[in-house]
Amino acid sequence: MRILLADDHGLVRETIAAFLVSEGCKDVHCEGSLADAVAAFQSRGDFDLVLLDLNMPGMVGLDGLARMVKVAGNTPVAMISGVAKPETIEAAISAGAKGFLPKTMPARSISAAVRFMAAGEIYYPYNQMQTPDAPADQGLKPREREVLEGLAKGFSNKEIALNLNLQEVTVKLHVKTLSRKLNARNRTHAAMIARDNGLI
Repeated sequence: MRILLADDHGLVRETIAAFLVSEGCKDVHCEGSLADAVAAFQSRGDFDLVLLDLNMPGMVGLDGLARMVKVAGNTPVAMISGVAKPETIEAAISAGAKGFLPKTMPARSISAAVRFMAAGEIYYPYNQMQTPDAPADQGLKPREREVLEGLAKGFSNKEIALNLNLQEVTVKLHVKTLSRKLNARNRTHAAMIARDNGLI
């Protein structure tokens, strides 16, 4: 997997890049501004994912994102930032970003999210999308937690149903409910959110 990472903070950029390489990314190409990132993409164009810092030179809010999305074509583009409000995250996704990564995320979570987005999925940072008074577990029931544990282990609906002595259709309903409660795009995203936030 080849990543184009653009961030004007050298230490942050190098730290994220080094970890992604250690986690199996074939190449992480780094730039320090939007203009340099656009130029790098246009000269190479073989990236699997582009990561843009929200507040680096050239971004001008989400205008920079829109520019890179247009240049990148079918290559997914995602945002990274130290701090972001839920409305900023939603606006970035609406503007074409495939995800939004807080720099405060654990390194392994960043790696998992990067692979998730490179595969074409949309990643929402669960913790930063919650209101201050929202329950951390979104009111998950015991049975929903059991199903979630099965998802995190990579089990199919049929396997989860057998393990919990449930009908497969019941498991499907639980997966649908879990996706809604966790604001997850699919079962894989739900499992990622569960692991990242200690829900299982």
